[in-house]
Amino acid sequence: MKQTKLTITLIFITCILLGLCSSNAFAGKPIIIGAPLSTAYVYGWDAERGIKLAVDEINAAGGVNVAGEKRKFEVEVIDTRDLEPGVPVSEALMAVERLILNKKADFILGGPNRSEAALAAMSLLSKHKKISIVTSGVLTPKYHKMVAKQYDKFKYCFRIHGEAVHLVGEMITNFMDLKKKYGLNKIFIIAQDVSHARGAAKVIAKVAGKKGFEITGTEFFPTGSSDFSMALLKAKKTGTQIINIWMDMPESAILLKQWYDLQIPALPFGSTLAAAEQPGFWKATEGKGEYTLCNVVNAGNAPSDATEWTMKFYNAYTEKWGIEPEGLGSSSSYMSVYVLKDAIERAGTLDSDKVIVELEKTDMMGVYGRLRFDPKSHQVIFADNPEDGAVGSILQWQNGKRVVVFPKSIAKGSIQLPPWMNK
Repeated sequence: MKQTKLTITLIFITCILLGLCSSNAFAGKPIIIGAPLSTAYVYGWDAERGIKLAVDEINAAGGVNVAGEKRKFEVEVIDTRDLEPGVPVSEALMAVERLILNKKADFILGGPNRSEAALAAMSLLSKHKKISIVTSGVLTPKYHKMVAKQYDKFKYCFRIHGEAVHLVGEMITNFMDLKKKYGLNKIFIIAQDVSHARGAAKVIAKVAGKKGFEITGTEFFPTGSSDFSMALLKAKKTGTQIINIWMDMPESAILLKQWYDLQIPALPFGSTLAAAEQPGFWKATEGKGEYTLCNVVNAGNAPSDATEWTMKFYNAYTEKWGIEPEGLGSSSSYMSVYVLKDAIERAGTLDSDKVIVELEKTDMMGVYGRLRFDPKSHQVIFADNPEDGAVGSILQWQNGKRVVVFPKSIAKGSIQLPPWMNK
């Protein structure tokens, strides 16, 4: 009886001590990360998952050391709905402001995801002096150009992933390789009727034309479109060999099913192709997405050995969420939290101006390579090799799997053509 009482007493004391240790582990107030994301779309929910995974890891390892005081991260997610058809930009702006005013967010990570909404939010971030790191969506080059042009006003805005002009460069490199290897030189462009896609379609047509490619046509589709057959038939009629796709809407899966059913003798190559980025694409298209290529912007969004971080992240994401990393925002959203932690600890404060200085000095290895920001534009610095900078990742669906085919420094395979292109 005495031994039982002693055991209960010891357990009680242990629980109290553990509670005290737990509370003392994070002596300061939580650091609130506000995440404005279009949560019904892949670029929203994968960003949320990436951010929360990093936060859990950092908190489990002791949190953030702010001038000797241990503080934990907390995440507040709000649905901006900015990737949904017909939703006005103003709704995304109200969501960002609610995070700042009502949720008392110290920093903003993630979105808004739509370029138009993110551009509009820049002035709001400046007004409240809130640092934002864009991690998913937002491919317009105008974002970092505005920072460079009006640094004092927009210095709070950073982007840790690729953007449309860089993506165009990657696509042209691959087009040149396909031209050399297979003689493919006719390109048809299919794009979503949104800012980044319209601009990118225009740029890629211009650049590809200068490189000796024939642009056989360009078609734009409103967000939410579900029939692409006329554009595909036009591509076929014009002898197109590559269909360049810029679409972040889930209906792009329908486009690929129609491409397969119509046996269009052209290689579908998405610069932005949200549906094909996801692990469930094969099942969603009943295998008709075979041979589809898409640019997932950063390494780690498909399996590769880019850095020591890459597969650790890939496996941790898969274990936590029960699905492999899903698209553009997965690895970049994850790394944004680690980059922010690093800058806060070097600054020794949450003061925006001081953290900005340290973010501009960022130089760390991550999931997709060496991470540094251009100090004038706050755009992450790209490279073809992960030892030199942030590397992209282009994958192709082959036998039900996402195989990285570009850049060569991290490639796990090479581009294959559908058999009906050889008829």
